[in-house]
Amino acid sequence: MKALILIGGLGTRLRPLTCTTPKPMLPIINRPFLTYQIDLIKKYGIKEIIFCLAYLPSSFRKYFGNGEKFGVKIRYVVEKVALGTGGGVKNAHKFVDEPVIIFNGDVLTDINLGKLIAFHRQKKAKATISLVKVKDPTIYGLIKTDKKGKIKQFLEKPTWAEVTCNTINAGIYVFEPEVFDYIPRGVNYSLERGLFPLLLDKKEPFYGYVASDYWLDIGTNEKYLQANRDVLSGKVNCRIPYRSVKGKMLLGKGCKISSGLKVVGKVFIGDKVKIGKDVRINGRVSIGNNVSIAAGALLSDCVVLDDTRIGEGVKLEKCIVGNNCVIEPYSFLREGIAIGDGSIIKEYSRL
Repeated sequence: MKALILIGGLGTRLRPLTCTTPKPMLPIINRPFLTYQIDLIKKYGIKEIIFCLAYLPSSFRKYFGNGEKFGVKIRYVVEKVALGTGGGVKNAHKFVDEPVIIFNGDVLTDINLGKLIAFHRQKKAKATISLVKVKDPTIYGLIKTDKKGKIKQFLEKPTWAEVTCNTINAGIYVFEPEVFDYIPRGVNYSLERGLFPLLLDKKEPFYGYVASDYWLDIGTNEKYLQANRDVLSGKVNCRIPYRSVKGKMLLGKGCKISSGLKVVGKVFIGDKVKIGKDVRINGRVSIGNNVSIAAGALLSDCVVLDDTRIGEGVKLEKCIVGNNCVIEPYSFLREGIAIGDGSIIKEYSRL
């Protein structure tokens, strides 16, 4: 079996972070998000992965190359124009000669792929969609199945009066090769609005597998922060290759930490980070490489990316700070703020 990852989107809900970095390359605890999906795929013995690209494709090639250093073989297919989820899948058709597992490139999960694939084979399905249960079904497109898991209906953002289930598309699929024949070539086409209803109309064996594993769409600033917190908290079964110090810190190499650092919660600190006196860290905080944090700063439930300078007395609260930023002394960035790469926040600013 091969894997295919759809990573062609612009990531507009994560701007300004995605103005310079594609969403799947944004770091979660100092590793590009996409490496977590590769780890998961490789865990289940799948060694060939196809990247379906459109936005800033060179950044993926530069980091992942042919995949050898990640223990997999990576192929690239690049869209010249936006083709949607279905068009992106069709673009990889020439590499598909066996069943394929397909990931949306913004899903953080530790789903048991072995169980998903076994379910697909047991049902002799042409296509299988992974499903997850949600508390508020009215903000999603629902997928209704029968008792055997066969998909019966798609319902887009229903009212409470229309709700008859709470299972939504989790963005992970298993396709037999012949499913690709239903997708038109070279046009913008949607899996969700085009292919899936067509498979129902054609009465193909089309199933939904309900997973109870961790699942999160990282596509907004709020969810991106949550992904960092959840990985740091151990809510996701995934690899974090950094040493733990006193249980509260995951520490990179070459760091210089002054006296008086107080951690209430847990923090990841990347390589060559400098932390001044009496810095306080609350909640779950991720700090990238080559970051400097001056004396008296307070960081709470936030993410700070590489090569950024945090001035004396700065307060960061549930916010995201991009790469190569300067936050001048005594500034305050409140909950919900995200500043893009290269930003300069002048002293005493309140955002």
